[in-house]
Amino acid sequence: MRIAISTGGGDAPGLNAVIRAAVLSAINRGWDVLGIKRGYAGLLGEDEVIPLTKDTVRGIAHLGGTILRTTNRGNPFHYPIRQPDGTIVEVDRSGELIARAHDLGIDAIITIGGDGSLAIGQRLFECGVKIVGVPKTIDNDVSGTVNTFGFDTAVNTAIEAIDKLHTTAESHDRVIVMEVMGRHAGFIALYSGLAGTADVILIPEIPYDIERVCEKIMARDRAGRHFSIVVTAEGAYPVGGEESSIGDSLPGQERRVGGVANKIAREVQNRTGKECRSLTLGHLQRGGMPTGYDRLLATRFGGAAVRAVADGLFGHMVALQSPHIVCIPIAQVLTTTKRVDPSSDIVLTARATGISFGD
Repeated sequence: MRIAISTGGGDAPGLNAVIRAAVLSAINRGWDVLGIKRGYAGLLGEDEVIPLTKDTVRGIAHLGGTILRTTNRGNPFHYPIRQPDGTIVEVDRSGELIARAHDLGIDAIITIGGDGSLAIGQRLFECGVKIVGVPKTIDNDVSGTVNTFGFDTAVNTAIEAIDKLHTTAESHDRVIVMEVMGRHAGFIALYSGLAGTADVILIPEIPYDIERVCEKIMARDRAGRHFSIVVTAEGAYPVGGEESSIGDSLPGQERRVGGVANKIAREVQNRTGKECRSLTLGHLQRGGMPTGYDRLLATRFGGAAVRAVADGLFGHMVALQSPHIVCIPIAQVLTTTKRVDPSSDIVLTARATGISFGD
């Protein structure tokens, strides 16, 4: 048996731990393992396909990033090609990819990624490629799994930032608005905001009213608490409005969401007269060493993916359904995207402890 491993989409702490576990699990079965560089670029002649050995993966479990590198612009069904005049066109190179995999004797591919990578994996599976998926996203928005690796690390990064913002905000009687990742799902904002004792949490699942946000801040001011911490997901938006965007998107990419923290800080300062500052954590949430929880989850996923290959469970994704790791059809995963449930216990607990969601 010869398998290949691909990492696609945004990077997340724990990717190397998955790679290590999958490689060791496969080698100990007597299999060969290849690593496809930059998503599927290695199979398309735009990067390498390298052998993965015990030496290759030694000492990488604690490292952030991915030794295979990654891309969010490598969909083989819509592959961007730059023309001589500088324009970008998208072409279907999936046939080329499948032929190259066949030439290399690849029997199955373990694809590690979020919804986008899993959707590509499902299409390749429908084209006859033997695919097993591993869910990866710091946003924790893949359906069918309680958690994705990288999420816990991102939350802890945000909590550490909130802890530090508390001291400077209180020292200066300021309102500080911190923006975290989460285009469509507010899990990072919700978990870090509650654990970090923020005063306001804004998430895409609960559109906010800026007047309610200001009411919460001024209520604290009247109570002698002259500072406030607002944690907002990048995809949070006002009632009747839309999410904020920044800059220009590259061809084939979605509109870049962000800038909401700066927008909210300006509005709060104009309406309350209080000094406001904004901070965007951005890619800090993707970087650094994975937490112990993420290393363990990623390692479990890597081992389970190899077992899924051995069991012939192609077109499936490994998932955490506590306390077990199970396999579920990728097609089923793609039918819905996981979002924060506004009636969930964690939202109810946040409300009960006095946190405002701006609604």
